[in-house]
Amino acid sequence: MAQYFNITGVLTQELLAAGDNVSVSNIQLVNTHTTDSVTIDMFIEKKLTGTFYLLKRVELPIGTTLVYDSAKFSNRVGEFGLYIKLNAADSVVDVIVN
Repeated sequence: MAQYFNITGVLTQELLAAGDNVSVSNIQLVNTHTTDSVTIDMFIEKKLTGTFYLLKRVELPIGTTLVYDSAKFSNRVGEFGLYIKLNAADSVVDVIVN
C-alpha cells in the first residue's frame, strides 16, 4: 500500500522507520513549490551499519516529478529506515512511497 508524505523545511525527516515492514518498489518525489527548485538528500540508515544515500544533492526543478525505482531495501525490524532532507526552509516536496 502506498504511503504519502508532505515534506517541508530543512530538518531530516523519517519517512519509514526500521520495523515498519513496508515493501518498497519505487519512490516518487514532486517539487510543489511555486517559485523555487529544491535540492534533495534521501538515504537509508541502519544502526551500527551506517548511512547509504539513494539521492545526494539532487536538484528537482519547479513542478517536476522524480521517480526513483531502484529503492528496494529491507525495512524489517532491526534493518533500514528511510529518511529525507531538503535544502531550504521554504522547500516543499510531496513523497509517495510504493
